Amino acid sequence: MPEIKTAPVNIGHKYRKYTFHAAVAVLVIFHAVGFWGMLFSGKPEYFQRLTPMNLILTNILLFAFHRRWNVAFILFAALVFAAGFLSEVLGVHTGLLFGDYAYGASLGPKVWDVPLLIGLNWLMLVYTTGHISNHTKLPWPAKALIGASLMVVLDVFIEPVAMQFDFWSWQGNHIPLSNFVGWFLVALGLQVYFQMAPFYKSNRLAPTVYLIQLLFFISIYCLL
Repeated sequence: MPEIKTAPVNIGHKYRKYTFHAAVAVLVIFHAVGFWGMLFSGKPEYFQRLTPMNLILTNILLFAFHRRWNVAFILFAALVFAAGFLSEVLGVHTGLLFGDYAYGASLGPKVWDVPLLIGLNWLMLVYTTGHISNHTKLPWPAKALIGASLMVVLDVFIEPVAMQFDFWSWQGNHIPLSNFVGWFLVALGLQVYFQMAPFYKSNRLAPTVYLIQLLFFISIYCLL
């Protein structure tokens, strides 16, 4: 009986098409649990302490879908992390850029009174909004403006939630206009860098991460 030869099965390729949907499902579940826990569990402080884990998980999934890692991308990630973190250090200690505010305990360990995860949050937001703006056919300056504007839109809904759940607090419980102006200017500079940096910019999960974040904070904001 002649031997029947079969083509080898690439298991990784076979299941690769499911990874995107699995990642989206994980993100939706984690944010849905956080939404319920912070608003309806009766123990919001417990779920506040899980915020760093949620942010780290989101970034792991997001950057797992980044393609073609190179030196330019690693440099971009490091510099955006550092720029975002240091802008917050400047803001907390001087009141410049954003206004008079202070971080609470919900975002984890701090250096110079700023949670380390804030740098990661800046990186995530610059990266995701940059990808969204790249879906347009506009010149790169317009894309940078769109990316920075999307970051400000998200911040509008983050701020009241942050004050409610001890992420950070504003002097006099008043969110100043300078916060949004400063946020836009820092974001714009980092968006320009995103557009100029020579790394491959095609991450299919990036727009979904931004959308989930936006819906999460809008939902909580509407129920406060």
